[in-house]
This record gives sequence, C-alpha cells and structure tokens, in this order.
Amino acid sequence: MAESHTSYSSLKKLLSLLSGLVAVSGVILVGLGIGGKCGGTSLTSVLGVSTAHLLHVGFLCLVMGCATILLGCATCYGAIKESRGLLLFCVLSMIVVLVVEVTAATVVLLFFPIVRDVALEHSFVTLRRNYRGYNEPDDYSTQWNLVMEKLKCCGVKNYTDFSGSSFEVTTGHTYPRGCCKSIGTVACDGHNVSTYVIHQKGCFQKLLKITKTQSFTLSGGSLGAAVIQLPGILATLLLFIKLG
Repeated sequence: MAESHTSYSSLKKLLSLLSGLVAVSGVILVGLGIGGKCGGTSLTSVLGVSTAHLLHVGFLCLVMGCATILLGCATCYGAIKESRGLLLFCVLSMIVVLVVEVTAATVVLLFFPIVRDVALEHSFVTLRRNYRGYNEPDDYSTQWNLVMEKLKCCGVKNYTDFSGSSFEVTTGHTYPRGCCKSIGTVACDGHNVSTYVIHQKGCFQKLLKITKTQSFTLSGGSLGAAVIQLPGILATLLLFIKLG
C-alpha cells in the first residue's frame, strides 16, 4: 500500500513537471505565432496572397500557444486537486492541440512549392502594375523600396522588370532609386544600369529564401511543441486512470 502511494505521489510530481514543459511549449508557440504574423504580413504585401498561409498559421500558433499555456496550468492544478474531470478535459484538449499543430506543420510544408510557383508571376505582374516610385506614400511602393534597399536587389526577376511598367511610363525612369547601390550619387539617375550603380539581380530568390526559412521555422516549431507535449498527455492520461 505504501509502495502504491509512493508511486502515485511520484506520478503527480512527474505530471507537475511535465505540465510545466507543456506550458513552455505554449510559450514557444506564442513566439512562433508573433514571428509568423509579423513576417507573414510583410511578405504578403510584397509577394501577394500566395504567402498568406504564413500569416494564418502564425495566428493559429498564437492561439494554440495561449491555449497550451492555460492547459499546462490546468493540468498541474488538476493533478494537485486529483480532479478526474479536469484531467480528462486537459487530455482531450491537448490531443486536439497536438493534432492541430501537426496539421499546421504539414500544411506549411505542402504550401511552400505553391508559393514558389505562384508568387513569382503574381509578384512580377503586380510590381509592373502597382509600383509607383521611391518616395511614393502608398504601402505597396514603400514595402518594395524597403525590400530592395535591405536585400540589395532590384525588381522581382531583375532590374529590367521596370521596363515598360507603369513606373517607367509615369516617371520616364528605367528603374527606381531603391535599386541603386548608393542612392544619393549622381550616377543613380534612373537610366544608368551599370553594375557599379545598381543591383541588377532580382529580389524574388532572396524573398523566397526568407519564406522558406519562416515556413520551416513554423513547421519545425509546431512539431517540436507537439513532441514536448506528448509525454505530458500520456502522464495526464495515466494519472486519470489511476484516480479511477
């Protein structure tokens, strides 16, 4: 009897520890969610709706993270109070969260090839139609100027993307100042396309690399959180059975 009580007490302590790990996994998901939302918003404004899945998965991770933190605390409380009802609720809820996390990771990985294939053409057409110039106040132009300056690139495919675009028709320039290696120089006149003056390579491959990194971070983080949560689910289920 004493041995059974010791085993039971050890299980409660183990579950309390694992509940803390579950809550930590929730914090990880919250961090992923915030990062996914911020990064997804920027990428969507430049690459279009083909990258919107990052924004949606980021929001999902944020919600799941908050729920997981609460479930970790509830599981610990249920173990201390020996509440079978609360433990059962936590087990079922954590299983749902686990399934959602694995599904979200799978969706992100499956959508990446679609992003690669769809985003290029969409970005190219949209840039030629909607980009207005370096100092224009609209959000689309502002985001593209920021991208070209930070990533040191020009256009989607290369600097020739602006030839025949609405930007060239309006301004008479072959490329915007955001393409220049040094914006304030006299050579940065919108016509000199020398490699010493402008970045000639396009931004798409660099943006795609960022998208790939964010996709793998979201999917890897979701799967990692699921792995951390699994022992907690099993321990909670075991304690629920022993209390019966």
